[in-house]
Amino acid sequence: MDHGEHGTTMDLPPFTLGRALEFSPDLFFLFGCLAALALYGWGVARLRRRGDSWPAGRVVAFALGVLTVALVTCTGLNDYGMVMFSVHMVQHMVISMVSPILLLLGAPVTLALRALPTSAERGRKGPRELLLALLHSRYVQIVTHPAFTIPLFIASLYGLYFTPIFDSLMGSTVGHLAMMTHFLLVGLVFFWPIMGVDPGPKRPGYLMRMLELFAGMPFHAFFGIALMMASEPMVDAYRDPPASLGIDVLADQNMAGGIAWAFSEIPSVLVLVALVYQWYHSDQRQARRVDRAADRDGDKELAEYNAYLASLRTGGR
Repeated sequence: MDHGEHGTTMDLPPFTLGRALEFSPDLFFLFGCLAALALYGWGVARLRRRGDSWPAGRVVAFALGVLTVALVTCTGLNDYGMVMFSVHMVQHMVISMVSPILLLLGAPVTLALRALPTSAERGRKGPRELLLALLHSRYVQIVTHPAFTIPLFIASLYGLYFTPIFDSLMGSTVGHLAMMTHFLLVGLVFFWPIMGVDPGPKRPGYLMRMLELFAGMPFHAFFGIALMMASEPMVDAYRDPPASLGIDVLADQNMAGGIAWAFSEIPSVLVLVALVYQWYHSDQRQARRVDRAADRDGDKELAEYNAYLASLRTGGR
Protein backbone atom coordinates (compact mmCIF):
# COMPACT_ATOMS: atom_id res chain seq x y z
CA MET A 1 0.00 0.00 0.00
CA ASP A 2 1.24 3.46 -0.88
CA HIS A 3 0.51 6.28 1.55
CA GLY A 4 2.06 9.17 -0.36
CA GLU A 5 -0.85 11.38 -1.46
CA HIS A 6 -4.58 11.22 -0.88
CA GLY A 7 -5.07 10.18 -4.49
CA THR A 8 -3.09 6.97 -4.00
CA THR A 9 -5.22 5.86 -1.04
CA MET A 10 -8.57 6.13 -2.82
CA ASP A 11 -8.70 2.39 -3.48
CA LEU A 12 -8.07 1.25 0.10
CA PRO A 13 -10.43 -1.59 1.08
CA PRO A 14 -12.47 -1.34 4.31
CA PHE A 15 -10.36 -1.19 7.46
CA THR A 16 -9.57 -4.46 9.23
CA LEU A 17 -6.91 -5.17 11.84
CA GLY A 18 -5.24 -7.67 9.52
CA ARG A 19 -4.92 -5.10 6.72
CA ALA A 20 -3.77 -2.44 9.17
CA LEU A 21 -0.91 -4.64 10.42
CA GLU A 22 0.41 -5.60 6.99
CA PHE A 23 4.01 -4.57 6.42
CA SER A 24 3.96 -1.26 4.52
CA PRO A 25 7.24 0.46 5.31
CA ASP A 26 7.85 4.18 5.36
CA LEU A 27 11.55 4.22 4.46
CA PHE A 28 12.38 7.23 6.65
CA PHE A 29 11.03 5.59 9.80
CA LEU A 30 12.14 2.09 8.81
CA PHE A 31 15.79 3.13 8.50
CA GLY A 32 15.45 5.34 11.59
CA CYS A 33 14.17 2.44 13.68
CA LEU A 34 16.84 0.05 12.40
CA ALA A 35 19.56 2.65 13.07
CA ALA A 36 18.26 3.24 16.62
CA LEU A 37 18.30 -0.50 17.38
CA ALA A 38 21.76 -0.92 15.83
CA LEU A 39 23.27 1.99 17.78
CA TYR A 40 21.72 0.84 21.05
CA GLY A 41 22.94 -2.72 20.43
CA TRP A 42 26.43 -1.39 19.67
CA GLY A 43 26.45 0.49 22.98
CA VAL A 44 25.38 -2.56 24.99
CA ALA A 45 27.92 -4.79 23.20
CA ARG A 46 30.68 -2.26 23.86
CA LEU A 47 29.90 -2.27 27.59
CA ARG A 48 29.75 -6.07 27.72
CA ARG A 49 33.11 -6.39 25.93
CA ARG A 50 34.84 -4.41 28.65
CA GLY A 51 33.08 -6.35 31.41
CA ASP A 52 30.39 -3.82 32.32
CA SER A 53 26.76 -4.80 32.76
CA TRP A 54 23.63 -3.15 31.37
CA PRO A 55 20.14 -4.00 32.72
CA ALA A 56 18.15 -6.31 30.46
CA GLY A 57 14.97 -4.43 31.37
CA ARG A 58 16.32 -1.28 29.73
CA VAL A 59 17.13 -3.19 26.55
CA VAL A 60 13.60 -4.59 26.44
CA ALA A 61 12.02 -1.17 27.09
CA PHE A 62 14.04 0.54 24.35
CA ALA A 63 13.40 -2.25 21.83
CA LEU A 64 9.66 -2.08 22.56
CA GLY A 65 9.76 1.69 22.14
CA VAL A 66 11.35 1.37 18.71
CA LEU A 67 8.92 -1.37 17.73
CA THR A 68 5.92 0.80 18.67
CA VAL A 69 7.27 3.55 16.38
CA ALA A 70 7.65 0.99 13.58
CA LEU A 71 4.17 -0.39 14.29
CA VAL A 72 2.43 2.90 13.51
CA THR A 73 4.71 4.06 10.68
CA CYS A 74 5.74 0.92 8.80
CA THR A 75 2.42 -0.93 8.56
CA GLY A 76 -0.97 -0.41 6.96
CA LEU A 77 -1.83 1.84 9.91
CA ASN A 78 0.20 4.54 8.18
CA ASP A 79 -1.84 4.14 4.98
CA TYR A 80 -5.22 4.12 6.69
CA GLY A 81 -4.07 7.00 8.89
CA MET A 82 -3.99 9.23 5.81
CA VAL A 83 -7.75 8.80 5.22
CA MET A 84 -9.23 7.76 8.60
CA PHE A 85 -9.11 10.18 11.52
CA SER A 86 -9.46 7.39 14.09
CA VAL A 87 -6.46 5.47 12.74
CA HIS A 88 -4.39 8.65 12.55
CA MET A 89 -5.24 9.32 16.20
CA VAL A 90 -3.94 5.86 17.14
CA GLN A 91 -0.69 6.75 15.36
CA HIS A 92 -0.49 10.11 17.11
CA MET A 93 -1.19 8.76 20.59
CA VAL A 94 1.19 5.81 20.33
CA ILE A 95 4.12 7.74 18.85
CA SER A 96 3.73 10.71 21.23
CA MET A 97 2.72 8.99 24.48
CA VAL A 98 3.71 5.32 24.44
CA SER A 99 6.90 5.21 22.35
CA PRO A 100 8.63 8.08 24.24
CA ILE A 101 7.95 6.49 27.64
CA LEU A 102 9.43 3.15 26.55
CA LEU A 103 12.40 4.77 24.81
CA LEU A 104 13.20 6.88 27.88
CA LEU A 105 12.97 3.86 30.19
CA GLY A 106 15.68 2.35 27.98
CA ALA A 107 18.07 5.14 29.17
CA PRO A 108 19.73 5.68 25.75
CA VAL A 109 21.61 8.81 26.87
CA THR A 110 23.12 7.02 29.87
CA LEU A 111 24.16 4.18 27.57
CA ALA A 112 25.73 6.64 25.14
CA LEU A 113 27.68 8.36 27.94
CA ARG A 114 29.06 5.03 29.08
CA ALA A 115 29.77 3.64 25.61
CA LEU A 116 31.04 6.64 23.63
CA PRO A 117 34.79 7.12 23.51
CA THR A 118 36.38 10.09 25.24
CA SER A 119 38.84 12.40 23.53
CA ALA A 120 42.31 10.95 23.17
CA GLU A 121 43.89 14.41 23.23
CA ARG A 122 43.93 16.57 26.31
CA GLY A 123 41.92 19.75 25.86
CA ARG A 124 39.92 18.45 22.90
CA LYS A 125 36.33 17.25 23.06
CA GLY A 126 35.42 13.74 21.97
CA PRO A 127 31.90 12.36 21.37
CA ARG A 128 31.27 11.83 25.09
CA GLU A 129 32.38 15.34 26.03
CA LEU A 130 30.24 16.87 23.28
CA LEU A 131 27.17 14.97 24.52
CA LEU A 132 27.84 16.09 28.10
CA ALA A 133 28.19 19.70 26.95
CA LEU A 134 24.84 19.45 25.14
CA LEU A 135 23.11 17.94 28.19
CA HIS A 136 24.30 20.81 30.37
CA SER A 137 23.67 23.51 27.78
CA ARG A 138 21.28 26.40 28.18
CA TYR A 139 19.34 25.10 25.17
CA VAL A 140 18.48 21.77 26.85
CA GLN A 141 17.57 23.56 30.08
CA ILE A 142 15.03 25.66 28.16
CA VAL A 143 13.43 22.90 26.05
CA THR A 144 13.00 20.61 29.08
CA HIS A 145 11.56 23.28 31.41
CA PRO A 146 7.85 22.85 32.28
CA ALA A 147 7.16 26.40 31.06
CA PHE A 148 8.19 25.15 27.60
CA THR A 149 7.19 21.48 27.56
CA ILE A 150 3.61 21.79 28.85
CA PRO A 151 2.53 24.56 26.40
CA LEU A 152 4.25 22.66 23.57
CA PHE A 153 2.42 19.47 24.51
CA ILE A 154 -0.93 21.31 24.51
CA ALA A 155 -0.21 23.28 21.33
CA SER A 156 0.58 20.03 19.50
CA LEU A 157 -3.10 19.19 19.87
CA TYR A 158 -5.09 22.40 19.66
CA GLY A 159 -2.66 24.41 17.55
CA LEU A 160 -2.33 21.61 15.02
CA TYR A 161 -5.77 20.03 14.61
CA PHE A 162 -7.89 23.17 14.96
CA THR A 163 -5.88 25.29 12.51
CA PRO A 164 -5.07 24.95 8.76
CA ILE A 165 -1.59 23.61 9.69
CA PHE A 166 -2.87 20.04 9.95
CA ASP A 167 -4.50 20.03 6.51
CA SER A 168 -1.37 21.55 5.01
CA LEU A 169 0.86 18.84 6.51
CA MET A 170 -1.51 16.04 5.51
CA GLY A 171 -1.33 17.17 1.89
CA SER A 172 2.09 15.60 1.30
CA THR A 173 4.28 12.69 2.33
CA VAL A 174 6.97 15.03 3.66
CA GLY A 175 4.39 16.93 5.71
CA HIS A 176 3.05 13.72 7.19
CA LEU A 177 6.60 12.57 8.04
CA ALA A 178 7.34 15.93 9.66
CA MET A 179 4.15 15.69 11.75
CA MET A 180 4.92 12.17 13.01
CA THR A 181 8.52 13.15 13.82
CA HIS A 182 7.20 16.20 15.66
CA PHE A 183 4.82 14.05 17.76
CA LEU A 184 7.68 11.74 18.75
CA LEU A 185 10.02 14.60 19.69
CA VAL A 186 7.32 16.43 21.66
CA GLY A 187 6.62 13.25 23.62
CA LEU A 188 10.31 12.75 24.39
CA VAL A 189 10.78 16.37 25.48
CA PHE A 190 7.62 16.28 27.63
CA PHE A 191 8.29 13.00 29.44
CA TRP A 192 12.09 13.23 29.80
CA PRO A 193 12.13 15.72 32.71
CA ILE A 194 9.24 13.89 34.37
CA MET A 195 10.26 10.24 34.35
CA GLY A 196 13.38 9.82 32.24
CA VAL A 197 16.23 7.94 33.93
CA ASP A 198 18.90 9.67 31.87
CA PRO A 199 21.00 12.53 33.24
CA GLY A 200 20.02 16.01 32.16
CA PRO A 201 19.08 19.39 33.57
CA LYS A 202 18.30 19.54 37.27
CA ARG A 203 14.93 17.88 37.87
CA PRO A 204 12.35 18.97 40.44
CA GLY A 205 11.27 16.63 43.24
CA TYR A 206 9.03 13.66 42.53
CA LEU A 207 5.89 15.43 43.75
CA MET A 208 6.49 18.34 41.37
CA ARG A 209 7.07 15.91 38.52
CA MET A 210 3.69 14.31 39.18
CA LEU A 211 2.10 17.76 39.08
CA GLU A 212 3.83 18.42 35.72
CA LEU A 213 2.41 15.17 34.38
CA PHE A 214 -1.15 15.97 35.44
CA ALA A 215 -0.91 19.58 34.26
CA GLY A 216 -0.92 18.44 30.63
CA MET A 217 -3.33 15.52 30.80
CA PRO A 218 -6.66 17.39 31.34
CA PHE A 219 -6.07 19.33 28.10
CA HIS A 220 -5.61 16.00 26.35
CA ALA A 221 -8.90 14.74 27.76
CA PHE A 222 -10.75 17.96 26.79
CA PHE A 223 -9.40 17.64 23.25
CA GLY A 224 -10.82 14.13 22.98
CA ILE A 225 -14.17 15.21 24.43
CA ALA A 226 -14.37 18.12 21.95
CA LEU A 227 -13.96 15.67 19.06
CA MET A 228 -16.51 13.26 20.49
CA MET A 229 -19.14 15.95 21.00
CA ALA A 230 -18.67 17.73 17.66
CA SER A 231 -21.72 17.66 15.40
CA GLU A 232 -19.74 18.32 12.20
CA PRO A 233 -16.30 17.34 10.84
CA MET A 234 -13.61 19.45 12.52
CA VAL A 235 -10.67 18.54 10.28
CA ASP A 236 -10.93 19.10 6.54
CA ALA A 237 -8.37 16.40 5.72
CA TYR A 238 -10.86 13.71 6.83
CA ARG A 239 -14.08 15.38 5.67
CA ASP A 240 -14.36 13.32 2.47
CA PRO A 241 -13.01 9.75 2.99
CA PRO A 242 -12.80 7.31 0.07
CA ALA A 243 -16.14 5.60 -0.58
CA SER A 244 -14.34 2.22 -0.64
CA LEU A 245 -13.80 2.48 3.14
CA GLY A 246 -17.52 2.57 3.85
CA ILE A 247 -17.17 4.77 6.95
CA ASP A 248 -19.25 7.58 8.44
CA VAL A 249 -17.15 10.74 8.88
CA LEU A 250 -18.69 11.83 12.19
CA ALA A 251 -18.62 8.32 13.67
CA ASP A 252 -14.92 8.06 12.72
CA GLN A 253 -14.22 11.48 14.26
CA ASN A 254 -16.05 10.50 17.45
CA MET A 255 -13.92 7.37 17.64
CA ALA A 256 -10.78 9.50 17.18
CA GLY A 257 -11.93 11.63 20.12
CA GLY A 258 -12.49 8.54 22.25
CA ILE A 259 -8.99 7.29 21.43
CA ALA A 260 -7.45 10.68 22.37
CA TRP A 261 -9.42 10.72 25.62
CA ALA A 262 -8.43 7.17 26.57
CA PHE A 263 -4.77 7.82 25.86
CA SER A 264 -4.78 10.74 28.29
CA GLU A 265 -5.40 8.18 31.04
CA ILE A 266 -3.39 5.07 30.09
CA PRO A 267 0.11 6.61 29.72
CA SER A 268 -0.53 8.77 32.81
CA VAL A 269 -0.94 5.60 34.87
CA LEU A 270 2.20 4.05 33.33
CA VAL A 271 4.28 7.15 34.06
CA LEU A 272 2.85 7.41 37.56
CA VAL A 273 3.84 3.81 38.29
CA ALA A 274 7.36 4.47 36.92
CA LEU A 275 7.64 7.64 39.02
CA VAL A 276 6.54 5.92 42.25
CA TYR A 277 9.00 3.08 41.51
CA GLN A 278 11.84 5.57 40.93
CA TRP A 279 10.86 7.52 44.04
CA TYR A 280 10.89 4.36 46.18
CA HIS A 281 14.31 3.29 44.88
CA SER A 282 15.67 6.80 45.33
CA ASP A 283 14.60 6.71 48.99
CA GLN A 284 16.13 3.25 49.37
CA ARG A 285 19.46 4.46 47.94
CA GLN A 286 19.38 7.49 50.21
CA ALA A 287 18.69 5.28 53.23
CA ARG A 288 21.62 3.02 52.31
CA ARG A 289 23.91 6.06 51.97
CA VAL A 290 22.81 7.30 55.40
CA ASP A 291 23.38 3.85 56.91
CA ARG A 292 26.86 3.64 55.37
CA ALA A 293 27.70 7.11 56.68
CA ALA A 294 26.43 6.15 60.12
CA ASP A 295 28.51 2.95 60.06
CA ARG A 296 31.61 4.95 59.11
CA ASP A 297 30.93 7.45 61.89
CA GLY A 298 30.34 4.60 64.35
CA ASP A 299 33.62 2.92 63.32
CA LYS A 300 35.44 6.24 63.72
CA GLU A 301 33.99 6.80 67.19
CA LEU A 302 34.89 3.24 68.20
CA ALA A 303 38.45 3.68 66.94
CA GLU A 304 38.77 6.97 68.85
CA TYR A 305 37.41 5.35 72.02
CA ASN A 306 39.83 2.42 71.68
CA ALA A 307 42.68 4.86 71.15
CA TYR A 308 41.56 6.74 74.27
CA LEU A 309 41.56 3.51 76.33
CA ALA A 310 44.99 2.61 74.96
CA SER A 311 46.32 6.02 75.93
CA LEU A 312 44.98 5.54 79.49
CA ARG A 313 46.73 2.20 79.77
CA THR A 314 49.94 3.67 78.41
CA GLY A 315 49.72 6.59 80.79
CA GLY A 316 49.08 4.32 83.72
CA ARG A 317 52.40 2.48 83.32
